[in-house]
Amino acid sequence: MGHVVVKSGGKCHRVVDLKVNAMYMGEFSHTIDTKGRVIIPSKLRDALGEGFVVTKGLDGCLFVYDAKEWSSFEEKLADLPTTSREARTFVRFFLAGADTPELDKQGRMLLPQNLRAHADLKKDVVFVGAGRRVEIWDRERWEADTPASPEDMDQIAAKLEEIGLRL
Repeated sequence: MGHVVVKSGGKCHRVVDLKVNAMYMGEFSHTIDTKGRVIIPSKLRDALGEGFVVTKGLDGCLFVYDAKEWSSFEEKLADLPTTSREARTFVRFFLAGADTPELDKQGRMLLPQNLRAHADLKKDVVFVGAGRRVEIWDRERWEADTPASPEDMDQIAAKLEEIGLRL
């Protein structure tokens, strides 16, 4: 919760609570232990809450959704036409790999082997806040896939502007 001071009626001030839009942000490095457990960064863990879902993601990472975003995503998947082979494949990709891990007392979750294999997670991982979801990347893949220069980002921004994104 944020606060703002509002000037009202001359010298009178009042404090108004602001609800910050829940967008996941930041980059956090951690390691997976030999049993496949990883600590969720506390900043993300607090925001995700208790009921979150980890599933296969695009680009070779894992996606992590809080309960509200997962419910919204499930609804979108359910609305896809079952007569479309691509839609069925897309739904299977996300739902077959989905897991609702529990946290231990140290804030660790056990990542199932199929999810670790999908994202080729070895030891060093990166949690990335990506707006409405969190992504989990193998550190080497994250460093290889992250645009290396401002010029790369300029090209990406120009392409996104073509489809309506304005910065």
